[in-house]
Amino acid sequence: MAGLHKQKPMSTLTEKPAPASARRIEYISPRVDLHQDADGYTLEVEMPGVTKDGVEVTVEDGKLTLLGRRSETEGTGKVVYTERTNSEYRRVFDLDPGIDSTKVTAGIDQGLLKVRLLKAEAVKPRKITVN
Repeated sequence: MAGLHKQKPMSTLTEKPAPASARRIEYISPRVDLHQDADGYTLEVEMPGVTKDGVEVTVEDGKLTLLGRRSETEGTGKVVYTERTNSEYRRVFDLDPGIDSTKVTAGIDQGLLKVRLLKAEAVKPRKITVN
């Protein structure tokens, strides 16, 4: 059938995996959601398997860079087959000039990175009192 490929027989799952030294780091572009409120934006970034120690968030030259690293998990017993390897997540965003880059905050919980981007006071709407 067009577009379908034969599945490998189960016996290939028991073949010797490539040694750890031969594995390569994979680049993954994580999925994101962006939410807006009156004070700014919240960027939610999926980084499964990444912990606080594996995340780096930087703001430089008007760019927000998100980097996450996940390491292979150690299981019990001999590895017979694995598709989960060391991985690196990376996304770079151009920041709007209306974002206060000195007030960017971030936190990660269960592989979901949340980056808070606050609007600069100068661009926030303000109510003018009429006399």
